[in-house]
Amino acid sequence: MSSTLPILEWYQQNKRDLPWRNTKNPYFIWLSEVILQQTRVDQGLPYYLLFIKQYPTIKKLAAASDDDVMKLWQGLGYYNRAKNMLETARIIVKELNGTFPTTYVELLKLKGIGPYTAAAIASFAYNEPKAVVDGNVFRVLSRVFAVAEPINSTKGKQIFAELAQELLDKKHPAQYNQAIMELGATVCKPTTPNCIICVINAKCLAFDQQKMLEFPVKLKKQKPKERFLHFFFIEQNKKTYLYQRKKERIWHNLFEPPFVEVQTFIEGETIFEKNEVKMLLGKYFSVERSFSTKHQLTHQTIFAQFWIVQVPSIFTMDSSYISVEIASISMFAVHRLFDKFWEFYKLNPVRSTFMG
Repeated sequence: MSSTLPILEWYQQNKRDLPWRNTKNPYFIWLSEVILQQTRVDQGLPYYLLFIKQYPTIKKLAAASDDDVMKLWQGLGYYNRAKNMLETARIIVKELNGTFPTTYVELLKLKGIGPYTAAAIASFAYNEPKAVVDGNVFRVLSRVFAVAEPINSTKGKQIFAELAQELLDKKHPAQYNQAIMELGATVCKPTTPNCIICVINAKCLAFDQQKMLEFPVKLKKQKPKERFLHFFFIEQNKKTYLYQRKKERIWHNLFEPPFVEVQTFIEGETIFEKNEVKMLLGKYFSVERSFSTKHQLTHQTIFAQFWIVQVPSIFTMDSSYISVEIASISMFAVHRLFDKFWEFYKLNPVRSTFMG
């Protein structure tokens, strides 16, 4: 097996001009890697530019409030990334005097930094000869060597990690890692690989056998769990009620209206016959209109129905909810479901039927 793949020259001639490639600053590199996890470059780039403008140093980020960071992150999804990022920034500032660890092993000790991110920072910032293995690298290597082991199996992850490390150009690890990822992102694409122009097509077993789309092999995932959520956007004298998620695993620290979860799909306004809804809204309210949407997360599919409900001034909710001006909703960090509803609401305002 060749010690490396001949991709460095191709990379220099064809690489995209991305800002995090023009720096050795470990903070900027780390920030880009966190944002680009589960996110396309074209979607993540504007967020990266916003973050480095708002928080140009890790000390600035560490000093930021959770709500401000979540608001800036809004729309990227997978909010645990932002939570872990902020926690890690504070650890680095408080315990490491604001200085990033300089080795792969030390980087792995930080929260939210796994093998891929640690390898990326170590090689890009410090030129440590550590191979990165992301989805693009999995795809390139699985096709070039026709590796039948699933990339999401324990054995498969080990095989690919060892293969990537064996192939790594130890003299130019940063450039080589970037090159193989770039090849996967722009040429060796998942469903439309451009094999004719690929610089390593002569070495590619999948191309030779015309089986490109059979690689990489993946173990089948379990069907995502289906959840049915009914949110109630309560209008009360130009105010509404919001809840900030503090203990929940998803959408941590984000704001949302009160909701009720049911086990199966419920059609129309029969949801208001549920006891938990009656307890939430009381006896006196009017339903103005609704908005439905579907949202796909990694392990669950959420079917959401938002109900615009008007209540009289005597209506109250417990202290876990805060009463806020409807006009100020845009100041709060909210999850994608609520954001979709908010766009609908702004285009379809409701005229209040309760006068006091």
